[in-house]
Amino acid sequence: MPRWSTSRHLPVVTVVAALGLFAASPALAGVDRVSSAGTLERYSPAVPPHATARVDAVYDSHGDSTITLWVKGLRPSTEYGAHAHVNACGPTAAKAGPDFQLVPNPDPEAPHDPAFENPVNEVWLDLKTDESGDGVATTTMPWQFSPGRGARSVIIHAERTHTGPDGPAGTAGARLACLTVAF
Repeated sequence: MPRWSTSRHLPVVTVVAALGLFAASPALAGVDRVSSAGTLERYSPAVPPHATARVDAVYDSHGDSTITLWVKGLRPSTEYGAHAHVNACGPTAAKAGPDFQLVPNPDPEAPHDPAFENPVNEVWLDLKTDESGDGVATTTMPWQFSPGRGARSVIIHAERTHTGPDGPAGTAGARLACLTVAF
């Protein structure tokens, strides 16, 4: 049972959702890797014009996903948050939609509930760039995206993801840039 759960019903829902995702997992369907790379769709002048990113998602037969984000050409020595979002990138930052959640938050009145906005239920790829503006982040999720219900992009945010008293759970500041990824 996940330690982050604050709801009595969330663990059951999580298990059912995870089993459904695993039953239709990319690894079981013969796809073991997804990779997307390119110039970032910029939503802020804080992102240099030629900044790029690459995202690899590697799925294993046990139902896990290892997701790695590489960025090049962002601001040097800067911390960023990065999250998987439900829609592909678009002409505005809002087009990428909300953060992808394995178990969606059923209560729109509580949009920053730590029981839903946490690094087990969402894909968080926070990083700090080096002196050249390059950085990398990796996370391993104990689940896989299912065909037809996955994330479609990774958004680079202005701040590291907040998890405690320094801000509402799961928030990471303004949406700066986006890369479409076919998870």
